[in-house]
Amino acid sequence: MKKFAVLLLCFLVFSSFRAKKHEFYVSVTEIEYKEDPGTLQIITRVFIDDMQKVLNKRYGTQLSLSHEKEEGRVKETIEKYLSQKLKLSIDGNNMQLHYLGKEYEEDRLLLYIEVTNVSSFNTISVTNAILTDLYREQKNVVHVEVGDQIKSLLLEKDREEGTINFHG
Repeated sequence: MKKFAVLLLCFLVFSSFRAKKHEFYVSVTEIEYKEDPGTLQIITRVFIDDMQKVLNKRYGTQLSLSHEKEEGRVKETIEKYLSQKLKLSIDGNNMQLHYLGKEYEEDRLLLYIEVTNVSSFNTISVTNAILTDLYREQKNVVHVEVGDQIKSLLLEKDREEGTINFHG
């Protein structure tokens, strides 16, 4: 009986965490430079409910983002939003981002993006305003990996852009 009570308590505690909405607003973007074939491979992680809310509010749509069933023009709307909110420049040159697709992972949405024809560089500037139009307290963490170096930025509503220098 004691074992049952402990199991029941554990279940209630863990299920209560899943039932609550998250109380922090953060995205994580990982940018990795691959010298061969000369690309930036980008993964952005956001909470599904936040992304759905911002897309519907910003574009007046009724999208549904879900593991089970999506509704609406999800791909096109995400692509449009990212083109307005995520920007990169390398050594002062604006780069063209290519949205490749998405994947659901628990309560997060993983967005896959690529930049092609990238040669070695000294600086990378990142503008990441994802979800800052919905949540003033939104924090966007950006990690950039070049070779064996990893450098990071913390971007937010009043500081949506940052630059990282890799040589010098």
